[in-house]
Amino acid sequence: MTATTRTTQGERSRLMRQRLLEATVESLVDVGWSGTTTTVVSQRAGVSRGAQLHHFPSKQALVIAAVEHLTERRRDEMASAVEELPAQGRTRAVLDVLAAQFVSPVFFAALELWVAARTDPELRDAVGPLERRVGRETHAYAVDLLGIDDNRGRNRQLVQATLDLLRGLGLAASLSDDTARRTSILDAWAITLDTELER
Repeated sequence: MTATTRTTQGERSRLMRQRLLEATVESLVDVGWSGTTTTVVSQRAGVSRGAQLHHFPSKQALVIAAVEHLTERRRDEMASAVEELPAQGRTRAVLDVLAAQFVSPVFFAALELWVAARTDPELRDAVGPLERRVGRETHAYAVDLLGIDDNRGRNRQLVQATLDLLRGLGLAASLSDDTARRTSILDAWAITLDTELER
């Protein structure tokens, strides 16, 4: 007699929710904000429209939850990458870890959300707090990776300039593959940080 593993209702619900969130991000990356509808997401996730509406009653709720969910997943992936950072050339390696966040599907999905929020006050009110929280977390994460005190000298400004630079490079990458240019810029910026940061 073999024991069968039964999936609880809670587990099924969690898995369905996760499929919906991941399908939403894929849709944002593939077809943008205007092409991402709740019907499209339901089809991509392989769930009924009713089930999708049960979990997320609106497109905005679905999209914001999806970006937040995958931002957290990306943070977990970055945390595991940190374990492999070298002591020699650490600053440059940190820039690679951070830069990867700004060329990921999560970033491109968030970019679609920002553009739509620019002209949609209701969406902007929902996206704003999420974006500010993610910004604070990313800044704190960068400070930790670089092993610096944020209150010394110009460290805070240099970290913020780094994140702004990486965001701009990510935006450029959304239109074309500019890996060579990005690599060259990050090589130069690592030297600047090693010179200017107060350790």
